[in-house]
Amino acid sequence: MTKPPLTLYLAAPRGFCAGVDRAIKIVELALQKWGAPVYVRHEIVHNKFVVDDLRAKGAIFVEELDDCPDDRPVIFSAHGVPKAVPAEAARREMLFVDATCPLVSKVHIEAERHHENGLQIVMIGHAGHPETIGTMGQLPEGEVLLVETVADVAALDVRDPACLAFVTQTTLSVDDTADIVAALQARFPAIKGPHKEDICYATTNRQEAVKAMAPRADAMLVVGAPNSSNSKRLVEVGARAGCAYSQLVQRATDIDWRALDGIRSIGITAGASAPEVLVDEVIDALKARYDVTVETIETAQENVEFKVPRVMREPAGA
Repeated sequence: MTKPPLTLYLAAPRGFCAGVDRAIKIVELALQKWGAPVYVRHEIVHNKFVVDDLRAKGAIFVEELDDCPDDRPVIFSAHGVPKAVPAEAARREMLFVDATCPLVSKVHIEAERHHENGLQIVMIGHAGHPETIGTMGQLPEGEVLLVETVADVAALDVRDPACLAFVTQTTLSVDDTADIVAALQARFPAIKGPHKEDICYATTNRQEAVKAMAPRADAMLVVGAPNSSNSKRLVEVGARAGCAYSQLVQRATDIDWRALDGIRSIGITAGASAPEVLVDEVIDALKARYDVTVETIETAQENVEFKVPRVMREPAGA
């Protein structure tokens, strides 16, 4: 039986970013250096395949420091942690490694600098996301106010409208965030923003690639986890950029084939914490059903690399 033809648009860049790459490497190096088990507070990155792979190698994932013994290494996830967490680890004399993405750490430093200058902070982010919890947890209670939407800006109750700054979660929709920033600046003309946008290069690049790809594709699949902020944003960006059907899939087995019935072109991308092996799996599943022609849509090239912490570069016992 002849397979129907399908043009497959492959977004570039897609998948792992430098912060995710570094965080996974930290866990793998810790297992090599100190042996299993190594404890990880929260999923190192939001991807089940990655977490299961590290778990099989000897990593134990926990939600709180209370779940870790004092005598084994603990790693903090790429999303960042409130200040109280490393402080408690130090008090317990634990061996801990911070795998927070350097671009998230930059936002933490920014928030602290504004606080030292007497400013109250408004954070644009998603309530309950570990990155938001980590950033808000850098400062005392009440010093960081969270907004998720333009409507939230109108309801803000600030200490002094003349003494405000804003910071942003690194994995948001570039367009949605621009609307919220505009609302903040309209209501609080004196509000200070970051020198350079907080939304990270990887989030921005992946969204731009989707915007270029979406109008050409009948449907789009985003490989990523349901708890991955940047992956969910890619689905929204695709739908908004003109793709009639956008679906988030963790694995090829999650593809809703009925929804793809009759399509002639499909766009594929992956969130920043999704490994390329899962993209390949999705492409293979499509090739099993269609006569596929692959076309890459490249909007940027990435060569960013973040070093692992010094403790991971030193031999055991150093």
